[in-house]
Amino acid sequence: MKNNIRVERAIKNITQAELAEQVDVSRQTINSIESNKYVPSTLLALKIARIFNKPVELIFMLEESDEKIKKR
Repeated sequence: MKNNIRVERAIKNITQAELAEQVDVSRQTINSIESNKYVPSTLLALKIARIFNKPVELIFMLEESDEKIKKR
């Protein structure tokens, strides 16, 4: 999963620490999400999207490898 949190933070002019405080996680968590090392929970993704006042789909995007659906 890709995200554009870094871009959205720049637009809103907030630091990782400020975003982290607003969504009640550590700065390291925000850093890990931005670096694509950690996929946030649905709850955290929704909180982050709300901070930027955008739909979650504009903050987090599936990559091609994420989009494969297993058929039964």
